[in-house]
Amino acid sequence: MRTRRVGASGLQVSQLGLGTLTWGRDTPVAEAKALVRRFHEAGGTLVDTAPAYGNGVAEKIIGQLIHTDLQRSDLVIATKGGFGVKDGRRVVDTSRSALLDDLAASLRRLHTDHVDLWQVHAWGEAPIEETLEALDHAVRAGMARYVGVSNYVGWQTARAATWQEAVPGRTPLVSSQVEYSLLARRSEIEVIPALRSLGMGLFPWSPLGRGVLTGKYRGGVTPRGSRGAADHFSWFVEPYLEDKSRAITDAVAKAAEGLDLLPHQVALLWVRDAPGVTAPLLGPRTVEQLDELLGLDDVSLPAQITAALDDVSGGPNVGRTSTP
Repeated sequence: MRTRRVGASGLQVSQLGLGTLTWGRDTPVAEAKALVRRFHEAGGTLVDTAPAYGNGVAEKIIGQLIHTDLQRSDLVIATKGGFGVKDGRRVVDTSRSALLDDLAASLRRLHTDHVDLWQVHAWGEAPIEETLEALDHAVRAGMARYVGVSNYVGWQTARAATWQEAVPGRTPLVSSQVEYSLLARRSEIEVIPALRSLGMGLFPWSPLGRGVLTGKYRGGVTPRGSRGAADHFSWFVEPYLEDKSRAITDAVAKAAEGLDLLPHQVALLWVRDAPGVTAPLLGPRTVEQLDELLGLDDVSLPAQITAALDDVSGGPNVGRTSTP
């Protein structure tokens, strides 16, 4: 698998990342380990996780793997802090103490002394300078090599990155993680232009439109065992089952048929090669699903297909024609 540089930093990652959102709940431990092994065999390095994924189970699985099947240096481990679930409620706490406590706990579960990329999981109520000072501390202490943010909108991204640039010695933000797919192109308006201006990389999550772009929900049927059929995930999928999304999904399926590809391969290629993207984060639950997304290094969408998908999903991507 080819690698890409994360923004203007020196960090190199595989051009696809492996996400771990469902590990410990919908993805059993044995299957999760098999996913990492297969991803590594294919040349993948970037594994993205968080304390909230499986209530820490995802990090524990990675920690076990790097002491049994893999070497620590085989993976670029990205995790997050500042978000969790307590007593059934989602809690965002980006204070210095909460963030550093999260990181210390992550390192214990990962059985490592550092993560390659540490990200603030969401914008919180703590002063941004306090949040960012926690990132500085983590890098100075050797607990994290690089830092970034996740789920920040454009102005939040610009404010945080500019604060770090304002004084020599602060740690620059190298990346942002946001939702981006043919069904979710809002980040093209402000987030992606901001990242480009700031020299930051982009890790799109849900590049397959929360699974909808695979075509499994076409015809108005929700397959048994899918995320849309799960009580804890149906809310996540339902927003992309309306008429506009169906038209986009149909267009992806038609393109796939003409190119002799699978619909989810077309959807992934569109995101992978979109302007500003560093590495889409994949969320397969089985090795079979992962295999269908690997081996596409030498495959790209024809310009005419890309333009047609742009048009049906919201219009031209101005980043394709803008001056570098």
